[in-house]
Amino acid sequence: MDVIAVKLESYAPDSDTMRRPIDLEAQYCAQNYRPLPVVLVRGEGVYVWDDTGKKYLDMMSAYSAVSHGHAHPRLVRLVQEQVATLNIVSRAFYTDKLGLFLERVCELTGQDMALPMNTGAEAVETAIKAARKWAYTVKGVARDKAEIITCNGNFHGRTIAIIAMSDEPQYQEGFGPFPPGFRRVDYGDIDALKAAINENTAAFLVEPIQGEGGIIVPPQGYLKAAEQLCREHNVLLIADEIQTGLGRTGKVLACEHDDVHPDGLILGKALGGGILPVSMFLARRDVMEVFKPGDHGSTFGGNPLAASVGLEALNILIEDNLAEHSAEMGEYLLAELATIDSPLIKDLRGRGLFIGIEIEPSLATAREVCEALMDRGLLSKETHDTVVRLTPPLVIRKTEIDWAITQIRAVLIEIDRLRLAQ
Repeated sequence: MDVIAVKLESYAPDSDTMRRPIDLEAQYCAQNYRPLPVVLVRGEGVYVWDDTGKKYLDMMSAYSAVSHGHAHPRLVRLVQEQVATLNIVSRAFYTDKLGLFLERVCELTGQDMALPMNTGAEAVETAIKAARKWAYTVKGVARDKAEIITCNGNFHGRTIAIIAMSDEPQYQEGFGPFPPGFRRVDYGDIDALKAAINENTAAFLVEPIQGEGGIIVPPQGYLKAAEQLCREHNVLLIADEIQTGLGRTGKVLACEHDDVHPDGLILGKALGGGILPVSMFLARRDVMEVFKPGDHGSTFGGNPLAASVGLEALNILIEDNLAEHSAEMGEYLLAELATIDSPLIKDLRGRGLFIGIEIEPSLATAREVCEALMDRGLLSKETHDTVVRLTPPLVIRKTEIDWAITQIRAVLIEIDRLRLAQ
């Protein structure tokens, strides 16, 4: 590791070499992303380096997947050991790693059983299948009539079934027809949820805080009221904590802020320790037991490498008090952001280290702000071109937050100055 780091730090490519990775992606990769123009080659803790050797503070964390920081030493050592031992055998056989991992995550979240997958979208699809089959076999909903309620502004992934739940036109344009069985209500509106529930409602699928929606925090008490409503009508409350879970909002689960215990839980991103994709759907026993051999599966889901990494990621989360640290640093970051007096800031919101700066759209775009921050060595990414996302690794310290605040303040002042000069 040290030898590699030294080589990368001393690597100074010419301008043609610097452009090559970007040009290659432009030529050979589907243009389904719009990355910032920086080529990253190494990461450590809260920092990443580009191919010129420039150092950046990562305030993005791969959409909360790198909560433990880049190349966490414990995770790196474990991966090296496991890769040399056993990695992929499929679920056709038992392994010595998966049971220990699932035991730990179930105990930590208060769920009875789990079904391991790889990506967040796969885990959401698993939740949809579980909710529908539970509705038919347990609740007694008529065949092919089960409905799942979601919220406007949601983001649960981009598979065909998942985008059928979305109200974002771009996510759906050109990809229809979509499967039926989904209804949407306004996020944070408990009366709208109550009105939407009927005898065919299998589940209410909700993000405790909407991430891609712009770091939207629902009204206090909304999730608790939703939980009570679901209990009254025998509807599954399924929390998508792919982004908000595992310490990101200052609790192990964001649902804990409202003392909510969901019937189903979706985890991903940080579960893989920033090393590889690990996800799962967890639920109470009567929900998970609807699956029989052959109903659902994944060749790579729950493989020994993923199980080992996931277990160690959970251990680090608890042993290093990352959730508590996120709560403390998030409160500090929000307070410091509030000291910035700029007309470009329309709103500040978030919980823990899950924070959004909404930019006044008549004055600038979030993309402009992110590009200017990149030039100063701070990496973030815009959401819907109006919100700058601040979701650094949970190991960030006050000194690093102070530096970030200095850059954010300077960028907002400079953009406003240029605007006034025009």
